[in-house]
Amino acid sequence: MLSLLPSPNLELTINLRGPVSARFPGRKLSLVRTGILAGVVAAVTAGGFVAWGDFQDQRAAGDIDSIFSGYVDVTATPRYAFEDPVSKEAQNVVLSFIVASTADACTPSWGTFYSLDEAAATLDLDRRVARLQQLGGSATVSFGGLTNTELAVGCTDTKALKDAYAQSLDRYEASTMDLDIEGAALSDTASLDRRSEAVAALQKERAAAGKPLAVWLTLPVDPNGLTAVGRDAVARMIASGTDLAGVNAMTMDYGGSRLMDKSMYENAVSAAEATHQQLTQLYKDAGVDLGSDTVWRKIGLTPMIGQNDVQGEIFTLQDAQDLSTYASTKGAGRLSIWSLNRDRTCSENFPDVTKVSDSCSGVDQGSSSFAEILGAGVKAPTEAPDVQATTAAPAITDDPATSPYPIWFEDAAYTTGQRVVWHSNVYEAKYWTRGDIPDNAVLQGDAAPWRIIGPVLAGDRPTPQLTAPAGTAPEWDPTTIYRKGDRILFEGRVFEAKWWTQTDSPEAALQGSPDSPWNKLTDAELAKLINGDASPSPTSTAPAEPTS
Repeated sequence: MLSLLPSPNLELTINLRGPVSARFPGRKLSLVRTGILAGVVAAVTAGGFVAWGDFQDQRAAGDIDSIFSGYVDVTATPRYAFEDPVSKEAQNVVLSFIVASTADACTPSWGTFYSLDEAAATLDLDRRVARLQQLGGSATVSFGGLTNTELAVGCTDTKALKDAYAQSLDRYEASTMDLDIEGAALSDTASLDRRSEAVAALQKERAAAGKPLAVWLTLPVDPNGLTAVGRDAVARMIASGTDLAGVNAMTMDYGGSRLMDKSMYENAVSAAEATHQQLTQLYKDAGVDLGSDTVWRKIGLTPMIGQNDVQGEIFTLQDAQDLSTYASTKGAGRLSIWSLNRDRTCSENFPDVTKVSDSCSGVDQGSSSFAEILGAGVKAPTEAPDVQATTAAPAITDDPATSPYPIWFEDAAYTTGQRVVWHSNVYEAKYWTRGDIPDNAVLQGDAAPWRIIGPVLAGDRPTPQLTAPAGTAPEWDPTTIYRKGDRILFEGRVFEAKWWTQTDSPEAALQGSPDSPWNKLTDAELAKLINGDASPSPTSTAPAEPTS
């Protein structure tokens, strides 16, 4: 008798008790028939093991959620408000890029422009990440990128490198790190080994502490998949003992390797299929056999939406729809875009959409969003968080001693950009306002004069109120004629003339009047001026007629 049991211990039982003629009464089995029977048994046995392997593969892959997480260029201008996601697809973000500081290669910085502390002060990054997490979203930290120096390249001390990664992840309570390795860094074998060793050690530490760390390698591809140096980077990471969440293929900027008769979607599919084969082989070479579905869960696909860096390469909305369907069919583990900053139609004032913009895609998106289209191509978590459902604010009272900004006061007037604390959250004025409660639950859109930035954090302290010292600029004089760009000192603040003016007091600018000829310098601008990073414009002393 033949018995196939659907269990890990697959059994194939053949009753061999007694002579063959007893099991097949009235006839004898010829050698040919015996051979056929043996072949059938072998085929059924092999088929059973293949079926069981497929079942295990599908079950393993099914336990891994796919995710859509769009990249956000943290230092780009205008600032992208990821803390206020426009849809559920935009609530998981990849903040990019942390690189080595120019002052100390083992110190993390945001694009060399800001230290982590400076990003907290200038960009309010810590608070914005906390706000995103309040809304049920998550932030992955991405290290590297094409420009600047990735930490592992500049920092040659493996322990210091591990600490720099840990410091960055801890700062933003990130459980996923993205390592974007491009350009010369891919050929730097010493840094590849340092990075692999540091990440493996960090992942092991986190696992022991009950804080698992997911690690993605983001690498360039062409229609033939990973490059040779890209495959080497993956192999070294696997060999270090790092448990890779996956390899994220940058399906963009193909240049001369592009399949010219194919769409950007078809080029992406070619790259994806090749990467899947390569990753399967890389794990097999490391002694690990992974099923096809499991390997697809370890594949990420990241197109550059709209106009790519290479002219003529345009990833369209139709490409996005096709890639979304393809990724869903294959069960890809991750979809992303470069970048959420760019996920909108360029304004009419952007003169040449064939040139890449940091803040628009270069294609007419209408009411569509690349994030929403591609976000539909992933398997959502079992209990997807609702972007509209906020959690309770931290149990921090509105205490001036522990609040980063002044507590909102009903009788005070606030101008554009001013920040206050109210009910344990920080708000920023969108325009002049007085008496409007920041957390008014009724006002919507432009009718609400306040925009929430994020919660008051446990380590917050009052932000020092800058006062310009005497001599920073000439004191305002109502008899003096000022021209555009001239700066003056008034009540401890520096103001800059927007146009020709005489006798007009800067007091109106303090009250937020848009008709005032004076513009008050922000704290950041004033700090630069005080520190000598910017020079005040010379003050006009000779009479002059106003110009239109």
